[in-house]
Amino acid sequence: MPIIPDDKDWTWVLERPCPECGFDARQLDVQVTPALVDDLTDAWQEVLNRPDVARRPSPTKWSPLEYACHVRDVFELFTTRLHSMIAVDGVCFDDWDQDATAVESRYDLQDARVVSREIAGAGEQLAAQFRRIHGSLWQHKGIRSNGSEFTITTFAVYFAHDPIHHLWDVGSAYVFNSSC
Repeated sequence: MPIIPDDKDWTWVLERPCPECGFDARQLDVQVTPALVDDLTDAWQEVLNRPDVARRPSPTKWSPLEYACHVRDVFELFTTRLHSMIAVDGVCFDDWDQDATAVESRYDLQDARVVSREIAGAGEQLAAQFRRIHGSLWQHKGIRSNGSEFTITTFAVYFAHDPIHHLWDVGSAYVFNSSC
């Protein structure tokens, strides 16, 4: 049985806590986003060291390895999009089909050691992009093809939910320390 694609619009996490993972956007000081990225990168390294990292808990749910591949790709996508938002206020983003990427990239067959190195590199790049943000840049906008509009501030919050939520998906308790 295949994985059922996730077609939810998760932008609601900007307005209310996630009932599954507990992420609450109101608790995030976006100024600590670079340190948060570093912390999340470390948390995913621990997941990738699990002996059963490639085992799916059920035929319809990704394995921890597959979630880690997705998080790596999210880090890379958000780095690219953040770079664009810094350069062009009001930039429009192309669609990204995360489920098609998972199938095409064969997340299920990737090597956890390679993904570990890639997630570390992608995390460094994303944290470096967030370190570039200051002053009025936090209000630069980006617009998804579905019309969802983000400032870099809301983009940082929206980003943070994804890897935190997926840590919850793989059974890792993640407690965000707002003082990172």
